[in-house]
This record gives sequence, structure tokens and C-alpha cells, in this order.
Amino acid sequence: MRLSEWWFVGYFAYVVFISGFFRDRPNLHAQPFVYLIAAVTFFLLLSKLQRGRLEKPLGILRDWLPIVVLVIAFREMELFVPTKYDLVLERSWIKLDQIVLHDWGWRAAIESFGNTIPLYLELCYLLVYGLAAFSLAWIVFRDDQRAVDYFWAVYLSGTLSAYALFPYFPSLPPRYAFVLVEPPGVTTWARTLNLEVLRGATIHSGVFPSAHVSSAFSAVWALYFLFPHRPWLVCIMLIYACSVSLATVYGRYHYIADVLAGFAVSLIALGVAFALRNYVQKH
Repeated sequence: MRLSEWWFVGYFAYVVFISGFFRDRPNLHAQPFVYLIAAVTFFLLLSKLQRGRLEKPLGILRDWLPIVVLVIAFREMELFVPTKYDLVLERSWIKLDQIVLHDWGWRAAIESFGNTIPLYLELCYLLVYGLAAFSLAWIVFRDDQRAVDYFWAVYLSGTLSAYALFPYFPSLPPRYAFVLVEPPGVTTWARTLNLEVLRGATIHSGVFPSAHVSSAFSAVWALYFLFPHRPWLVCIMLIYACSVSLATVYGRYHYIADVLAGFAVSLIALGVAFALRNYVQKH
């Protein structure tokens, strides 16, 4: 199996392991076992079938398949929605948000140019959903299977690690928990679209750490590892990841604490990138 497929098997096995410690979650039953068995069976079947006449098309499928499986892994966290939210964590997190957005004037500064910066930030937030596909497109046309595997190994290590922490921090986003605390003063079409996407596709188990932030920076570390001779690409992606971080706070999708934790989790991906670089140099 590929590195990405082992990452997913490890993640689904981890969810099975921790599920016994969250018996108070009303939606959680035996589903994690089903996810794990289905993942192992599916990946082994793909691996076996690719050895035959379907080698090339199945190879392409396996390059892009992690995008779909990542959505499934994210949705599995909905099983850990608590019976109620006590807002203890959120009340401690919101204090820093008020200081930065109000006392330091960040919200006023963002809105000082009208719709321009809010629209840019909301677009950055929206485009995170296609970030893995965009990054992979830079790689697959090099026809280097190892590069595809390395990208997913780095990207998934940061993204799945963020998902894995959701059950421990059941929480509501600030736009729900504190509706009147520094809401955006500018509403753009991109924000309306973001809210619609979240209303229909997000989970409600928790917002800490921010998976948007961890995945954005994990993509930066992956591309840095794969394209060290193209610093302009890494620089653009780094600016984008920072913009996503700001967008999550300004749009009240996340607390600043979520953003800081998301960045910290992405450092796992950076560590994996350095480990892979050392492995490649030795082999």
C-alpha cells in the first residue's frame, strides 16, 4: 500500500482506539470499526488490482483518491458531537479575540478599505477546500510516483493530526457561541458562500485546532520539501496560509487559539518533511 493509504489506516485505527473513551457521545457506536474495515479492505483491493491490466488508470485514481478519503475522515469526527457544549473553553478563548480584533483594531484595519480585504480573506478561506488538488496538480505532471506519495505523507500528517484532536475539545465556533462579539462588518458574496458550505458540510464536534490552518501550512511544508528550487512557489503558498489564518479569525470561523494550535499541529508535517528529505538523501 502507499504511504497515504497507511496514514488513513492508522487514522481510522486510532479513532477505533479512542472511541471507547467517549461513551458519552450520543452518535458514537460501532461506526469506527466499519470505517477501519472498509478502508483496509478497499486499499488492499486497489493495491492488488493495480498489479494487473488496470495498472495505469488505478495508479491515477490512487493519486487523487486521498482527497475523497480525507472528506470521509473529516466527516467521521461528527460521531463525536457531544450532548451539550458548556462553553468553558470558548469563554477563555474569546478574550484574546476581543483584544486583537477590537482593542488592537485589527477588524477596523481589515475593513478600512471597504470590501477589498474582507473579500480576499473570504476567498482564501473558501479555496482551502481545493488546496490539496491544486498542490497535487503541481506534482502529478512530473510523472514521479514517489513525489505524489511524499506530498500526501506530509500533507496528511498535519491535516489528520488536527482531525484527531477534535474529540478532546468539543466547542462551538465564535460565530455561534458569541454572535455579538466582533462580527465582520462587511458581508461579501464569498462570505455568504462560505457560510452556505459550512452550513451543509461542516462537522460540529469542535473547532480546536483549526484544520483549515493546519492543512494550509502542511501544504506549504510539503511543497517546500518537493520544490526547494522554486522558492517563489513556497513564498506564495506561505502568504496564502497566513491569509487563511487571518480569514478564520476575522470571519469568526475560529478563535485565535484554534489558529495557533492549527499552526502548531502543522509542525508535525514539517517534521515529516525533514524526515523524508533525510531518507531520500540517503537512498
